[in-house]
Amino acid sequence: MLHIPFYDPEKSYEENFQEGPFGAFADGEVSDYKSEPKFDFLGFKVNSPFGIPAGPLINGNFVQAAFKKGFDICVYKTVRSKKYNCHPWPNVLSVKVDGNLTLEKAQGKLVADTNYHEPLSITNSFGVPSFDPDFWQKDIEETLRNMHSGQILVGAFQGTKKEGQSTEEYINDFRYTAQMLKNTGVKVIEVNLSCPNEGTNNLLCYDTERSVKVAKAIKEVIGKIPLIIKIGYFKDDNALKNFVKEIGLVVEGISAINTIASEIVDEHGKQALPGEGRLRSGVCGSGIKWAGLEMVQKLKKLREEFGYKFTIIGVGGVTTPEDFFEYRQAGADIVMSATGAMWNPYLAEEIKERLK
Repeated sequence: MLHIPFYDPEKSYEENFQEGPFGAFADGEVSDYKSEPKFDFLGFKVNSPFGIPAGPLINGNFVQAAFKKGFDICVYKTVRSKKYNCHPWPNVLSVKVDGNLTLEKAQGKLVADTNYHEPLSITNSFGVPSFDPDFWQKDIEETLRNMHSGQILVGAFQGTKKEGQSTEEYINDFRYTAQMLKNTGVKVIEVNLSCPNEGTNNLLCYDTERSVKVAKAIKEVIGKIPLIIKIGYFKDDNALKNFVKEIGLVVEGISAINTIASEIVDEHGKQALPGEGRLRSGVCGSGIKWAGLEMVQKLKKLREEFGYKFTIIGVGGVTTPEDFFEYRQAGADIVMSATGAMWNPYLAEEIKERLK
């Protein structure tokens, strides 16, 4: 059953930011689940190994509402070193996916509309917006003061490319933003490597050499604070193996996956999301669960093969408690849900009932 989403797709990003969250996230009621924090998350004890990844928790009000509803690991939406505007509305649409969104299907076109239905798959196209650091630093600090026992806030960020920027300047932007996040007092930091790489059409995580440079630069700044990297789906097993081999000793956690991109059109075959560069957009939700599970299984196998200890965070298509346990069985230490949580504010409570 789909509930009123806590992020309203009918409203602009700015309206959601100022007026949200919505639905049950706005009722102020606190989950009455009582338990001693017993699950490990990067050295911290949490009430449950479940939370919401970078994306829908766009400010402290959204994060605090998620904590109240029992989502114990919340990722504050990816921030940047300077203000960065959101793509034009609409930013979220329902997409029609017949079964799994395989890589072959993703090469075609997906029809989008506003009819959100189960099994739920959506596209989201925001462009990773960010408010000024002066705002998000204070907002994160305030959010940290309002957490409950057994809960943790993860600060997520990414580097920002600029015209004429050198590779070193690009990496320095990661350093600079990581320092600002560290200054807020967050205990865990995540960097988004599932974003476009400098000078290529690929994701940064597909460039092993540069990813390692970025991760090492961040660790120089944040020191002992655990670092999570967010990556996309790897179709090339050898590329993934090389990536994990090189970066697995640098970071403390790997989160997978983000989305699978496809052309998004309306019922007439026209581009559904207005604006240049928005014909292709990331799809998340039920249709990509297969890819998230597969990546978790591969990461677990590689972790064992190399004798590494990084935490595996499984993301993608978790819309029911059954999905959560499927990810755990596949090897995920931590499981997160964005689309599922948006339309079911009680998902954390439902999972906790089964964890007893």
